Amino acid sequence: MAASVMELLREVLVKFLMPEKCFDEFFVNFNLLDVPCLKTVLSKGLGIGIILGSVMVKLPQVFKLVGAGSAEGLSFGAVLLELLAITGTMAYSIAHSFPFSAWGEALFLMIQTVAIGFLIQHYRGSSLRGLAFLVLYFSLVAILLSPVTPLSFVAAMQATNMPAIIISRLIQVSTNYRNGHTGQLSAVTVLLLFAGSLARIFTSIQETGDSLMALTYVVSSSCNAIIAGQLLYYWNCAPPGRQKTE
Repeated sequence: MAASVMELLREVLVKFLMPEKCFDEFFVNFNLLDVPCLKTVLSKGLGIGIILGSVMVKLPQVFKLVGAGSAEGLSFGAVLLELLAITGTMAYSIAHSFPFSAWGEALFLMIQTVAIGFLIQHYRGSSLRGLAFLVLYFSLVAILLSPVTPLSFVAAMQATNMPAIIISRLIQVSTNYRNGHTGQLSAVTVLLLFAGSLARIFTSIQETGDSLMALTYVVSSSCNAIIAGQLLYYWNCAPPGRQKTE
């Protein structure tokens, strides 16, 4: 009975959390302080946690837009640039066969960001433009992930992530500063994105060894920190004629 339980535990943990050699170190040799294995387990655990969190990280922003019936304070241009960065990361990771735990949140962030882009257009009276945006974006993603797209183009797209992230965040920072408030920007979403990008610095180094991926998340964390700081600074500043709620 104990042997069958151990085999089941081995199968689950080796599949999702650690290589077989680390399972043997922890559960056969009882070497619980093996540093390389601890780093691997921490990285895998963080990666899975980030992916699970990404399923709902932008839902507070979506719900806030729907609840307010307004996209005030959000920049569609910033959303497009953010989508460029997210899509580049996803395509680059798939092309290099990185483990899903190293990039999986990009898939869920992409879906939620696309929804936010549509809602921005919808609440600005351009629903048809929003539908055209959806069709065009998913068509481009299908082409990007197909064999017809050369790997060199995907790598070049990943290289544009840093300027895309910087510009998208600066657009949002500028919008917040110009308005003197953060409008319908969700504090929960911003803080979760900041925490996730910080954790991704470690997991990228540990799981992919790709310096470009790690540097992208360093830049993303820095930019997210600025927007998080604005949220705190403008916390009690409401849009004209509207009480700020979260």
